[in-house]
Order: sequence, then structure tokens, then C-alpha cells
Amino acid sequence: MIIVHHLNNSRSQRVLWLLEELGLAYEIKSYQRDPKTMLAPPSLKAIHPLGKSPVITDGDNTIAESGAIIEYLVQKYGYGRLIPAADSKDRLRYTYWLHYAEGSAMPPLLMKLIFGRLGHPPMPALLRPVARMIAKGVQRSYIDPQLKSHMDFMEGELGKSTWFAGEAFSAADIQISFPLEAFQSRGGLDASRPRLLDFLQRIHARPAYQRAIERGGKYDLLK
Repeated sequence: MIIVHHLNNSRSQRVLWLLEELGLAYEIKSYQRDPKTMLAPPSLKAIHPLGKSPVITDGDNTIAESGAIIEYLVQKYGYGRLIPAADSKDRLRYTYWLHYAEGSAMPPLLMKLIFGRLGHPPMPALLRPVARMIAKGVQRSYIDPQLKSHMDFMEGELGKSTWFAGEAFSAADIQISFPLEAFQSRGGLDASRPRLLDFLQRIHARPAYQRAIERGGKYDLLK
């Protein structure tokens, strides 16, 4: 039995979605973030040394990292579903988006989150004004332009095909969903990028996505 070690409001939500799309049986072991630090609980380290989510266990196999989990599940249980044909141009795009989601799209979002917390407790009160000034400068000069560049890029790429890896929905769309939801939540994604908003509406309407939300629980990125 596949067990998803599911951290609330995390990348593991898209693993649940993939499992629903594939129609696989699975169990959820839930973990809650620390309300102050927003970090995963130490109990996750019993599953994987880094103590992060997503992690799945499947028999004797323990697999971490969203992209690795998606590749494992699609290759072992997909039977040709949710992945373009080998040696096709769509397959090349599929592989690209699997890696782009975490390798390129997420870093500026994480930087925005981290710099947005500078100048707040537990930082000493005397240092907060300076920290806020530095954070605003970095966001204005680097982070926000990076976010805009990535949104413009993804908006343009969706103009080439219905889904990110071609005309057929694939696991690459599942992988890119988390960064795009984060862009909408805190990265400035708005009506100026209609293709990206349409993509989010389409994936949120999928029955498998909705079932995953029902099983996974509250998902704040949907606010």
C-alpha cells in the first residue's frame, strides 16, 4: 500500500492529486506544521532524514522530492498514462516542466516568502527597520522582477499548447500546479496573465483534484 506522508499546505497535495488521477489506492499519514515556525514536525525525520514533505512509502521503497515521486508513480503505475510518448517533442517538454517547477519557479517564491518575514519577530525590535529596508530593496530590485519574468515566460509557453507538455494533460501539469498556486497566492499572478489563470481554473475543476482536496484537508494556497 502506498502511504503519503502528508504535510498540511505543502507540495504533498499534488502527490495526492496524482494518485487520484491514476486511480490508485493509498493511505494518508498527516503531519501539521509548527504554527510559529511553519516547519514540519520532527516526526517526519523518522520517515526521511531531512524531515520534509512530500515523502511516500511503497513497500520497502521510501521516495522523497516531488519530481522523483511523480516519476516513480507514473513509471510504475501509470501504464503510459499522464506522460507523452518516448522520444517525442512533448516528452522533452514534459521532462523540462518536471524540473522547471522546483528548479526555477520555486526559488524566487521562497525568497519572497523569506524576505517578507524579515523585520518581524523574533528579530530584535531595534534591527527591524533596517531589516525591512533591506528586504524591500531586495524584493524591488531582484525578487519581483524575477517573479514577473517567470510569469511572462509561463504565460507565453501556455500559448503554444493546451497544457504545459502538449495537447494532453500530463503529470507535468500536476508538478507545475504548486508553483502557480503560490504565484497566485503571493507572487502577483492576476488577470494580466489570462492563460495561467485559465490553467488554474481548469485543474481545480478536475474531479481528481477535488477528491485530493477532500482527502488532504485544508489547503491555504487556494485562498
